[in-house]
Amino acid sequence: MYEVKIETQFSAAHHLLNYKGNCENQHGHNWKVEVYVQGTNLDKSNILVDFKVLKKTVNEIVDYLDHKDINELPEFRGISPSSEIISKFIYKKVKEHFSGVSRVNVWETPTSRASYWE
Repeated sequence: MYEVKIETQFSAAHHLLNYKGNCENQHGHNWKVEVYVQGTNLDKSNILVDFKVLKKTVNEIVDYLDHKDINELPEFRGISPSSEIISKFIYKKVKEHFSGVSRVNVWETPTSRASYWE
């Protein structure tokens, strides 16, 4: 089994619904995103996934979130856009392009991360 990983980042605001504490208020993060792709077959160049292509796709997805109030985006209206939900959103979008996506990690801070995988 092979695995590749790319990292990117974006800045955005959100607030948690049904939460008692500071995070119920609008606040922002500089989010770090890690996307992992796994597979057993390499192409003719012995590459699982071209890093350049994977980065371009993931950056297009996170650009949609960048410098936005995530709560205001149609996909998140009425739900609490936690790091867990954001990691699932990114995972599902990446999977539309790369069936081998195995996990997405979303970091709110250098010490706090949520992951989604199937």
